[in-house]
Amino acid sequence: MSLFKRSVIAEITSHAGVVLSTLLVVWLSVLLVRLLGEAAGGEIGADVVLGLATFSSITALPVILSVSLFIAVLTTVTRSYRESEMVVWFASGLSLRDWVGPVLRCAVPVAIVIAILTMAASPWAYRQIEEYRQRYEQRSDLSKISTGQFIETEDGARVFFAEEPVEEGDEMGRIIARVIDPEWLSVITAHSAHIQVEENGDRFLVLAEGHRYDIKPGQADLRLFDFDSYGLRLESKGGEDTVEAARRAAEQRSKARPTTQLLNDDTDRSRAQIMWRLALPVAALNLALLAIPLGASNPRLGRSGDILIAGLIGMLYMNLINLSRGWISGGELSFGVGVWLVHAIFLALMVYLMWRKLRIKAPRQASAA
Repeated sequence: MSLFKRSVIAEITSHAGVVLSTLLVVWLSVLLVRLLGEAAGGEIGADVVLGLATFSSITALPVILSVSLFIAVLTTVTRSYRESEMVVWFASGLSLRDWVGPVLRCAVPVAIVIAILTMAASPWAYRQIEEYRQRYEQRSDLSKISTGQFIETEDGARVFFAEEPVEEGDEMGRIIARVIDPEWLSVITAHSAHIQVEENGDRFLVLAEGHRYDIKPGQADLRLFDFDSYGLRLESKGGEDTVEAARRAAEQRSKARPTTQLLNDDTDRSRAQIMWRLALPVAALNLALLAIPLGASNPRLGRSGDILIAGLIGMLYMNLINLSRGWISGGELSFGVGVWLVHAIFLALMVYLMWRKLRIKAPRQASAA
């Protein structure tokens, strides 16, 4: 392998590692903030935050790898022009076309990894995420109550707050609950609480030594009860899903289905998901090649504008793929066209930009005096 190819591959690999680690740190930071917020709101359990973060990162890796490769090639080409290193390579008989080989040598292994992730690893990770969330949804309200934090259940109809137990044998310390039913708004306080399971399997939160205050909204009715023991039946939340929630749930199930099942399912949603899984590795190759002419800029003109345009083109590429997936899922675009259309457009753009960079312009004629 020539010195040129070795240096290009080494620099692209180095840049890709730095960009990948940076994007992963940013992604994990944002993801953990969101998951911790859901845990604080009682939507997920605090014990599954790290598991969900791990599986969610696996699902995001294909896009992160594609973006990292694109930025790595772009910055490598841009640096070579900025530091006049390309002048040396051009003087040695090389051209911008000679960058295609080293870039593909880096991009093809990344595309293979992305294909493995999209075809096998990501669907498996989506299934694990769905299992985590389903197991939490199937828990009773009682198991969602954690000491030291407010927990909402039944879409906010019940709100609990429990302190750490003080006396030995108590499962929970002081507890306060707000319960909304069709007629009354109730606030219940108790000295302690524990779990009680009846013979028929019903679960109750039994409150000891407390008070219950009932208010009828919009009226002057008020009731006050003192109790030594009060049982509050706890059930998992029910209710019908909205149309939007049902659509999101169907999309999540489609993402979690193995590729072999999607190939045997003759529906628009399955075909859209197959297109998405095929599109990401091809997009990684296209973006890596597209970064070559996009990074070939005149160092005297500055590089901020070229990098901004390159970033916008990369975002446009990914958004068009996502848009095509939506059109295929809705039956507005056929799978046979959607699976290659966006890639063909950007491949043609790469060829055109490369041609513009490689063509030799005729010298300007001097004007007569």
